[in-house]
Amino acid sequence: MIDEKIICAGFGGQGVMLLGQLLAYAANEKGLNTLWYPSYGPETRGGTANCSVTISEKPVNSPVISQADTIMVLNKPSLDKFESKVKPGGRLFVNSSLIDSQANRTDVETFYIPANEIAGKIGNFRVANMVMLGAYLAKTKLFDNETIVKLLAKTFGEQKAHLVALNQEALTAGRDYFHKNY
Repeated sequence: MIDEKIICAGFGGQGVMLLGQLLAYAANEKGLNTLWYPSYGPETRGGTANCSVTISEKPVNSPVISQADTIMVLNKPSLDKFESKVKPGGRLFVNSSLIDSQANRTDVETFYIPANEIAGKIGNFRVANMVMLGAYLAKTKLFDNETIVKLLAKTFGEQKAHLVALNQEALTAGRDYFHKNY
């Protein structure tokens, strides 16, 4: 049974909200119940940003996640703030390009993904969020790349259609990195 609670966190401008939205949209595409709940710091770009996503076969009644199955953190302040919210046995995805310390938890699976470094090799640091999403999807197998790419195209619209291929490449790179290292 699918019942996944996810927190995505980082600086504003890192694509944290898009990452969460795509998971929620993909859940809708698959006929699952979902809820996406954004939270911003006082600044939009450069301030803190996080979102909670619940994906379930059961009805979703609250946006509040006290313990997450998975947390994806793209910066150090987010690791400090959210590491304690992963349930024992849960998963923690850490952007090791921007976080040089190790997680403190030993009761969770931790995956260190150099998302910014991988995104830089692709040619655009702004797709680090898609690298992280690719790694997460490689682990959970919740959704395939085709579903996410279709939703990206829909979300971006005609104005940003030229960015879909780059984001698709980042998703694949994140999956590949995960499969090679974990």
